[in-house]
Amino acid sequence: MVLPTPLYRLQCGVNSYDWGKIGFDSAAAKFAAATPSDDLNIESQKPYAELWMGTHPSNPSKDLQSGRTLLDLVESNAMLLGPSVKARYGPKLPFLFKVLSINKALSIQAHPNKKLAAQLHAQDPKNYPDDNHKPEMAIAVTDFEGLCGFRPLGEIAHFLSSVSPLRQLVGEDASKAFIATVRGQENDDSSDSSTQNKRALRSAFAALMESSPEDVASAAKSLVSEAESQGASFANGGTESTSGETMSRLISRLNKQFPDDIGLFVLFFLNYVTLSPGEALFLKADDIHAYVSGDIIECMAASDNVVRAGFTPKFKDVQNLVGMLTYDYAPIEEQKMSPTEYPYAVLNRTAYSSGSEAILYDPPIDEFSVIRSVLKGNGAKVTFDPIDGPSVIICTGGKGKISVGSKTEEIKEGYVFFVGATAELVMESEGEKDDEFITFKAYCEVEDHSNGAQL
Repeated sequence: MVLPTPLYRLQCGVNSYDWGKIGFDSAAAKFAAATPSDDLNIESQKPYAELWMGTHPSNPSKDLQSGRTLLDLVESNAMLLGPSVKARYGPKLPFLFKVLSINKALSIQAHPNKKLAAQLHAQDPKNYPDDNHKPEMAIAVTDFEGLCGFRPLGEIAHFLSSVSPLRQLVGEDASKAFIATVRGQENDDSSDSSTQNKRALRSAFAALMESSPEDVASAAKSLVSEAESQGASFANGGTESTSGETMSRLISRLNKQFPDDIGLFVLFFLNYVTLSPGEALFLKADDIHAYVSGDIIECMAASDNVVRAGFTPKFKDVQNLVGMLTYDYAPIEEQKMSPTEYPYAVLNRTAYSSGSEAILYDPPIDEFSVIRSVLKGNGAKVTFDPIDGPSVIICTGGKGKISVGSKTEEIKEGYVFFVGATAELVMESEGEKDDEFITFKAYCEVEDHSNGAQL
């Protein structure tokens, strides 16, 4: 029996949530509309938030030609996943690949680790639909801003000292206790100091999150008034990482989206981050975060579990959020990823394609890695060595050809393809000399194909 070439163009579903960008301003909607579907008609005034690429049952991708779900394809042909991936993760993709288009802030949230995910799913399957953890990586497609992880403790202490509505909610005694505990040992990495610091951070954050809705609403009105009237001098000029003017504008903008919300105060505890296209963050399970604006490529373990506590009309679970967090704290630069050149790809450059590259984003987990390829000018080509695992590829700009074996397909902005295990993959750009053909390739490989060693 001759198996078909393991290259499938996918039809992928787009989710409409209130925080998504509107109509064709949404990259998620624009990319979804690039593939014909009887079920999709992009509405000009409707928000489109997420394009899902994978086998997750909440929104499974389909083979465009046959109409079969990708889950059905990989379940019926184990070789598409590769023996090692199937043995470890079962007959499904171990990752979920997404495009997010963010117009309004997403919820203040974290994703549970495997143990907690299993507990939450057993207790509340409606709000926690699976039992898997959800570490995730975000790569900017357009300019992006978000909140990620707890700030350095000295910055939190500065805000508790200089922003009276924040201090009012946390409480004078709790604020003073936090400042006294961390003073002088903000950057002490010793075990004793770190334990004390995390305990103090948890206590202050819990005090904030336990505030009554009435107290939050009252303090929020004072906070917004101070921020808008003081401008650049707000919070005594802010901190080294986030100026008073930046905080002032952010509070004013987010209050218009979520008036009198607890999230306005969580801002003072979390790092504010901006990313340019190609820059990335990795968020391990139990890391607190919220996305604020922009378009991103997101890859995560195959889960849809979210524990929320602010900036959302959805189910909030403050007790579990406060209890699950690691309370790690660090400057935002330490949470950004540093991509490297992908070593198992050969770039054949043309006279116009000196800027072509294949860059690897390799987070410290096994379920996924992502390669961003940029081919410049007509005829630039990249050849990826075969790997013992599956891949999903999306084109976010330009156009070209994608080939596996003797099968060659057109690929352009919004097109999504699945590539089975052990297949050599070739992509070639088409267009003018200044055009860029940009793709993202998510993949899983249990074994390092360079030497056969376990990761």
